[in-house]
Amino acid sequence: MPVSITCAQIYYCTDSSEDYYQCLSGAATSTAATTRPTTTAAGTTTQSGTTLSTSTRASVTSTGGSAAPTATGSTGNFFANHQIYANPYYSSEIYTLAIPSMTGAAKTAASSVAKVGTFSWLDTAAKVPTMGKYLADIKAKNAAGASPPIMGAFVVYDLPDRDCAAAASNGEYSIANDGVANYKAYIDAIKAQLTAYPDVNVVLVVEPDSLANLVTNLSVAKCSNAQEAYMECVTYAIQQLNLKNVAMYLDAGHAGWLGWSANIQPAATLFGQLYTKAGKPAAVRGLATNVANYNAFSIATCPSYTQGDSNCDEKRYINALAPLLTQAGFPAHFIMDTSRNGVQPTKQQAWGDWCNVVGTGFGVRPTSNTGDPLEDAFVWIKPGGECDGTSDTSAARYDFHCGLADALQPAPEAGTWFQAYFNQLTVNANPAF
Repeated sequence: MPVSITCAQIYYCTDSSEDYYQCLSGAATSTAATTRPTTTAAGTTTQSGTTLSTSTRASVTSTGGSAAPTATGSTGNFFANHQIYANPYYSSEIYTLAIPSMTGAAKTAASSVAKVGTFSWLDTAAKVPTMGKYLADIKAKNAAGASPPIMGAFVVYDLPDRDCAAAASNGEYSIANDGVANYKAYIDAIKAQLTAYPDVNVVLVVEPDSLANLVTNLSVAKCSNAQEAYMECVTYAIQQLNLKNVAMYLDAGHAGWLGWSANIQPAATLFGQLYTKAGKPAAVRGLATNVANYNAFSIATCPSYTQGDSNCDEKRYINALAPLLTQAGFPAHFIMDTSRNGVQPTKQQAWGDWCNVVGTGFGVRPTSNTGDPLEDAFVWIKPGGECDGTSDTSAARYDFHCGLADALQPAPEAGTWFQAYFNQLTVNANPAF
């Protein structure tokens, strides 16, 4: 059933970007359906990955290295006693594409970035076999005595008609061309890799932007056309990947997207409905927020670009969302992407400006020491330096956000290496490397 969102009488709907709509206070009476810090101490790093601080942790029952679901039916907090695998592909990008042109302190800092545990994106089916190579390496390192044990961290990101409200990250599958069947085969391939290594724990972030688009962007034709397929595909994913060595976090946008008063309840309802219809898979731990975004976890003064949204940072957002999720029957645990939120407030001209924002820096390193019992961990999901989208207006995947004044330019295609951006993140890192 479509999720229709309308603004209350004291609000009006504004579309500050094609994938970011919000209800703002004012005299306008439109009721159109809406469509789209304080940091903690960093964890220490090792050659194999990032060691997570262990305060504010949940207990994890482990047998042979494979965490079992707790008695509540929810997977425990894997971050509490694991280090995240340092993504070899991202590390190779840094060593081969970034470091050769860097000198002095920046070069040294870049070497440190390469050792930080960072999620690997399975954004095409062709990348799934690489997952097996990484899991085999993790298994070998754990057998050799890695302490704490290493876990895998991956982003499941290949929906048909992906990125339905924007253009920069359009995927390989089309709904019109057997996209749902192709996606299910992609999920089956991931499941085969995971079941081949049952003694390696893995965290999965499931489909960034997908469900958030169903909350706010059904007025966009591509999103409304994709609604049924998105729900079917995400349901299939969390059912098939419901394994004892897996913890899943569905993507929940960020404070500036689903945190608005008109969006937050419909978002909780949608998550609860999907989770319940999927049979409440035990491996679904909670939600991931701020993926590839820039928000602070906790900020003393709300920036001007957040005006109208009382949930102006991720801490406020998750604490407002959690009771609504509980009411909807969805597990209220969270992780947050801090890979690019080191500079606060940001230099965004509007909160919906998402593409290669200028002035950003690497944020707090992965840690389970978050200071909030709802927040399982701060993690690096977006590999900093991989481009958000091209600024070339003639490119097929050009999105106007990548040509805005607050977007670093010139920028290459999404997913390719953007050296100037990596330099910016390194220089502005907070805490510094």
